[in-house]
Amino acid sequence: MRIFLDTASVAEIREMADLIDGVTTNPSLVAKEGGSFREILKEICSLVSGPVSAEVLSLETHGMVSEARQLAKVADNVVIKIPMTVAGMRAVRELSAEGIATNVTLIFSTTQALWAAKCGATFVSPFVGRIDDRAGDGMDVVDEILEVYGNYGFHTEVIVASVRHVRHVVESALLGADIATVPYKVALQLFDHPLTDEGIQRFLKDWEGVSS
Repeated sequence: MRIFLDTASVAEIREMADLIDGVTTNPSLVAKEGGSFREILKEICSLVSGPVSAEVLSLETHGMVSEARQLAKVADNVVIKIPMTVAGMRAVRELSAEGIATNVTLIFSTTQALWAAKCGATFVSPFVGRIDDRAGDGMDVVDEILEVYGNYGFHTEVIVASVRHVRHVVESALLGADIATVPYKVALQLFDHPLTDEGIQRFLKDWEGVSS
């Protein structure tokens, strides 16, 4: 399973660039950084070789397609995030025909993921944390999406998004999701375990008694 970093922070991406497989951004994350969206996107794309998702702001098909074409010119690894709406799916179909990679965002159900795949989406992003917030089970939705895609041979890849904790990542891997996109904090937690820290300290203490 590939690990993407869910951030627009150039500093965080630079620190993790040699370990991650891609980056996802959204308007909220970009707004936190300030500055020019295109310049931030260009710098992020220069730091990682994998896919970098950038979201359109228009809510109608023509506007989405127009924005997508401009964003796709920033770098070869830009992927266009399109919201799961009827207008969005028409945009995905058009962009797919032009060879522009898309990531359908704000997926909350299996039927939404099915429509996205039928329209030619490169990726879909089910938001597991937000589903959990509404007393649903985000990972059950991911499981269903993976089964449906397997049933029909769809090539659309599943990016588990809205990841809140390490267990979401573990469950994504157990289900066979293609990708999990994680916040910087969770990415660091994937390396951590108190027994690892304890073991290192014990080894160092034991080594103090060894003559060089």
